[in-house]
Amino acid sequence: MNGPQRLNDAILGCVLFERRIDPYVRPLFDRTLLRPVQAAVQWCINVRRRDEHLGLAEEAAVPGEAAAAEAVAQQMARFVRRQYRPGEAQRAGNTKTYGVVHAEFSVHDDLPARLRHGVFRRPATFPAWVRFAGPGPLAPPDIKDNGILSIGVKLLGVDGEKLIDDERWTQDFTGISAPTFTTPDVVENLRLQQHVSAGTPVLYFLDPRHPHLCDMIMQGLYAKTQSSPLKARYWSCTPCLLGPGQAVQYSFVPRDGTRGRAPWHPPDDYLQQALFAALRERDVCFDFLVQVQTDAHRMPVENASVVWPERLSPFVPVATLRVPRQECAAADQFDRADRLSFNPWHALSEHRPLGNQNRARRTVYLQLARLRQAMNGTPHEEPRDEE
Repeated sequence: MNGPQRLNDAILGCVLFERRIDPYVRPLFDRTLLRPVQAAVQWCINVRRRDEHLGLAEEAAVPGEAAAAEAVAQQMARFVRRQYRPGEAQRAGNTKTYGVVHAEFSVHDDLPARLRHGVFRRPATFPAWVRFAGPGPLAPPDIKDNGILSIGVKLLGVDGEKLIDDERWTQDFTGISAPTFTTPDVVENLRLQQHVSAGTPVLYFLDPRHPHLCDMIMQGLYAKTQSSPLKARYWSCTPCLLGPGQAVQYSFVPRDGTRGRAPWHPPDDYLQQALFAALRERDVCFDFLVQVQTDAHRMPVENASVVWPERLSPFVPVATLRVPRQECAAADQFDRADRLSFNPWHALSEHRPLGNQNRARRTVYLQLARLRQAMNGTPHEEPRDEE
């Protein structure tokens, strides 16, 4: 192990220690310090940004983004081939599956006209698959990698032409448990993936040539010792259309606002156990909210490090995601997760993903899903609502 890797691992060791005491200090921190610290960090990010004078929902390509997206896909593919044997390949991001459960996504019947587009154009209830997962790129015991969780929601029986043709009847929504992404754009994401491959992901944020301390702090503000995937709030971090010329970000907010606490000596899969135990006893609901872009500079499309200010545009509830009470079998989870592919481009044109990170996902997600399923001998199959 070289010097940079030792430094990276030493920092991660400090993070792991913090995760042990986090449940005891997090409630007070969130009440008193989270918002002021976030405001200060966001000020530092925004003061260095220049106004590109874009219109609402207008995109502007980042120099070198196409090459960077292809390089990210190749870098992550090399990681998967090196890390996993055939039949055991997992995702290079959002890696560890806690559960893949069936659900219902119900569109509200009282939406204003400006929000009635795509799957929200009329009241309806769609069957859905929901995947709760960890951050990755590895799948260690939960206590070592439980700070930022992810969600993938696949609506079934969605009629209409899709933006990519490998699925004809689905609409996907994805998110993580932080309001900003790890990197501001796809060019920086390539630098992060290079550090991941070298075993030094922490040093991406501390590189004196390209420092990303603000991004590190933003992730740290929301990286906590999670007690259950069902108690986390999830944000899209990147925008998509909601009808012509209207950009939105979205969020899944659990209705159960009670705080849980991870056990002091948790089993390796305690988050999966918490998920299964909760659904064995009761239904769980999330409110699905959208936030409409009203200021193209202060609510940018191309920079995923910026939190869209709620004072400019509050989140509005448009649907309910209900995960009904159900029995979950751990033995089924890997097979079910492996056969499903979540991609924000599984979408109607009214929900087209926006921004360079999303444009990169079209390339990256398709290539990596095909690689994983080829390695595991599980060719892609579009799920049907009768399943």
